[in-house]
Amino acid sequence: MIPLDIFADPVCPWCYIGKARLDQALQARPDHPFVRSWQPFQLNPTMPAQGMSRADYLEAKFGKDKAVKMHVQLLEIAQAEGIEFHPERVTHQPNTRDAHRLLYWAGIEHAQGAVMDAILRAHWIEGQNISDPKLLSEIAQSCGMDGALTARLLASEADLDTLAAKERHARERGITAVPTFIVAERHVVEGAQPTDLWLRVIDELSGAPETATQH
Repeated sequence: MIPLDIFADPVCPWCYIGKARLDQALQARPDHPFVRSWQPFQLNPTMPAQGMSRADYLEAKFGKDKAVKMHVQLLEIAQAEGIEFHPERVTHQPNTRDAHRLLYWAGIEHAQGAVMDAILRAHWIEGQNISDPKLLSEIAQSCGMDGALTARLLASEADLDTLAAKERHARERGITAVPTFIVAERHVVEGAQPTDLWLRVIDELSGAPETATQH
């Protein structure tokens, strides 16, 4: 098996698109060699703990016109590729510190994939506030974790230093944007790469003939 470390932030739309594209490749190649591990990387580490209006955030970061164009581009990509995506439902830009803590704990309990799926669905499809500890505890419970224990941990400062160290290490390695994929702890793949690229990577790693990627 080959480790695939994915540095991502649930509030990054390109992380959502990139994951959906990777998922399509993995579904097409069920015997793929990857073991995925989601790694913490906050896009907005200085975001207030309570978050802020998404409209205000986008306008401040990109300007109104650019934010609208990006929104349209993302919707067009999602529609063309059959990816369910409702960014118009997202009205709140959350601080993702606690979402990353939950993902870290989920990794210990081998529930990380399910938890990431649930967090992304809550944010990008349902428009929920993924900084809400009640929601995060419910997600943990729904994915087979202990919801009550998760709530207690979220109310504490548990593993904040661990997450900070992990993100600091990532930045020291040169990771500056998400999604960033590291294959076999050596090869870096940046951005929301198309499904066909992942199919080629899987086939190459599996020793399959190149024609296997033709549709």
